[in-house]
Amino acid sequence: MLSTVVGGVLYVVTARSIESNAYERFLNHTKYAESVIGVRVKSYNDLLQSTGSMLQSGDVITHRKLHVYVAGLNLARNFPAVDSLNFAAHVPEERRSVFIEELRKEMQGRVQSAVPLDTVPPGRRPSYLIVSYIEPDLVGPGHYGTDLMANRYFGTQLDKSRDEGTIYASGTQIQALSRPNDTHLGMRMPIYASGTHPDTVDRRRAAYVGSLGIAFSVAKLLHGVMDEVPIKGLRMTLYDIGPGMDIHGNETGSTPRVLFDSQGSRKNPTPPLAAGESVFSAALSLDFHGRTWQTIYSAPKAALYTELDTYYPKLMMAFGFLGSILLYALLHTLTSSRRAALALAQEMTSELRESQTKLQLSHQKLRRLADHAYQIKEMERKRIAREIHDDLGQSLLALRIEAELLAGRTKGTHSHLHKRARATLLQIDTTIKSVRQIINDLRPTVLDLGLSAAVEWQVNQFQRRTGIQCEIQDDHGEIALPDHCATAFFRILQESLTNIVRHANATRVKVELRLNGGWLSLTVRDNGCGLPPGGRNKYGSFGLVGIEERIVILGGTCAVFSEPDGGTTVTVSAPVVGALAHPVHAQLEHGQGSALI
Repeated sequence: MLSTVVGGVLYVVTARSIESNAYERFLNHTKYAESVIGVRVKSYNDLLQSTGSMLQSGDVITHRKLHVYVAGLNLARNFPAVDSLNFAAHVPEERRSVFIEELRKEMQGRVQSAVPLDTVPPGRRPSYLIVSYIEPDLVGPGHYGTDLMANRYFGTQLDKSRDEGTIYASGTQIQALSRPNDTHLGMRMPIYASGTHPDTVDRRRAAYVGSLGIAFSVAKLLHGVMDEVPIKGLRMTLYDIGPGMDIHGNETGSTPRVLFDSQGSRKNPTPPLAAGESVFSAALSLDFHGRTWQTIYSAPKAALYTELDTYYPKLMMAFGFLGSILLYALLHTLTSSRRAALALAQEMTSELRESQTKLQLSHQKLRRLADHAYQIKEMERKRIAREIHDDLGQSLLALRIEAELLAGRTKGTHSHLHKRARATLLQIDTTIKSVRQIINDLRPTVLDLGLSAAVEWQVNQFQRRTGIQCEIQDDHGEIALPDHCATAFFRILQESLTNIVRHANATRVKVELRLNGGWLSLTVRDNGCGLPPGGRNKYGSFGLVGIEERIVILGGTCAVFSEPDGGTTVTVSAPVVGALAHPVHAQLEHGQGSALI
């Protein structure tokens, strides 16, 4: 009797322990799969935010600007789940006709349509959010002209996203793209005018120029996640349990909607979930921009058991029958602890390595995106400056010549007309001076003469404008640099001098430019009040962050420190002789970066 009781108890305890260990492994695998989904969602969120930052970096949003940027991203390789990115412009009712006409002209030749582009659905509304640009380009009319504000549900959510400055995800599938068990979703973010500071609701509404959206396939987003989990027969079912709309446009409340089922098909997209004592199941939640995604994982218990796990309870029952209670307890403790420790250590090591790899890849992508955005911004500045100089500058010069001829011919004969002509001539000169200043602000032409000349010009302009005494030390004369390197160093100098005017209260500034061993160093030192504790990481301050990002993209280093007797020194260095075409990779390998002392 005692042997039977002991054997039976040990059998039940061992079986439950094995099941518990198997369930813990199952949970760990499902949590890892959930973390992979979270990382992939974040990468697409970063794609949307970086594209939005690019659009907000310029004064004018054009189809060409978006097209060039998206083409450089190589969506098919880097973001395979993305169907398209699109920009919807905010248009008041009084500008609707003018905007539609401009859109038709801009899209003429790109979109092949039997009828002219117009707002969809038709009708008059106080304002519109019209889909204007879609990337990759579509040759058919597609969704061009669609008014997103026409839908009451979407319109309310988009207004909320505009007022709060947050990314919005509806959770409603895109009907034109979705298929059974291949749901396509979208998320949007508000775009505000360049140079504005939308820190309140009223300012956000005033600066609001449109909405940037991304459409992606959930099935492609989750492709490969199941392959990374070593559980045979694992099933993953993804639900959206937040409010949304059905295919008829009716609000669905919190009714769960299936976004993906790993065992679904077109004929049967959502087969019934397996249940019973022979199945492990777990439900995990994930936040998707305010919406709750719930993933249900299920797998047969047998897939988590080893061959030893199958016979282990019977073996322990045999030991119980033989009265080996103490030996069994010791053996069970040692083997279970060792196996659990090894499994846990192996899983933790594997997860740590995979996390480090993914983090490095994410950093590399972000650096490339930042480099791409800086290059696009400088190219746009250079192009705009050139167009202003070639078109507006020539027109003003011709107008000045005409005004000067008029003033010469009316001198002595028509005194009143001569006086008005001279006043017009002075006004034209003032305008020409303003245009030249705008061109220099966009991209100083002195940069074409070399970095040394540009630095000297900028420092002289700074001293003349602020009255702060400046000293330049350049022992090497003119230095041959690639255009992007010279532009980066010049922008860093501009940002450093701007910080001195805003925060330093300095009376003297010293600028040093040195070339040593193929590395170019720029040092800006002032005698101001210095950096306060935590000043570099102040919320909303991006000056030093921008300097650091620009120099790291070149594969260089950045150091910012305060002097003991007051003042701040900013030193940046980067390789300029024999530099690589993509210095970001070299920076990641050699550990260059920034320092704050």
